[in-house]
Amino acid sequence: MVRVPLTEAERARGERLGAALRAARGTRSMVEVAAEAGISVETLRKIETGRIPTPAFFTVVAVADAVGISLDHLRGIADLAPSAGEPQGTFGSHDVPTVPFGSATAPRALP
Repeated sequence: MVRVPLTEAERARGERLGAALRAARGTRSMVEVAAEAGISVETLRKIETGRIPTPAFFTVVAVADAVGISLDHLRGIADLAPSAGEPQGTFGSHDVPTVPFGSATAPRALP
C-alpha cells in the first residue's frame, strides 16, 4: 500500500499535538511517562517533537492518560480539529478494488 504524503496542515497538527503532550508531561521524565503509557521513550520523543505527526490513536490515548489529560482537552489545547474544507482523507485507485460491471458473482447455496 502506498502512503499518501502528509500535508503541511497535518504536519502542523502533529507538532501541536506533540507540544501539547510535552507541556502536559510537565516535569515528569520521558522514561516515566513512556513506561506508564507502555511505549518506548524513542516513540514518545518522536511524538513530542512532531517526528511522528500522526501517531496511532491508542498510543495517543495511552500518553494522554499517562499525563492526565482527556482526549477532549487535548483536542482543544492542540487545536486538532481539521480546518473547514480540508479533506478528511483521500482514496487512490490502489485503495478501492474495482469489479467490471456485471462480472461480480455471489456464492450460491447448495441444493
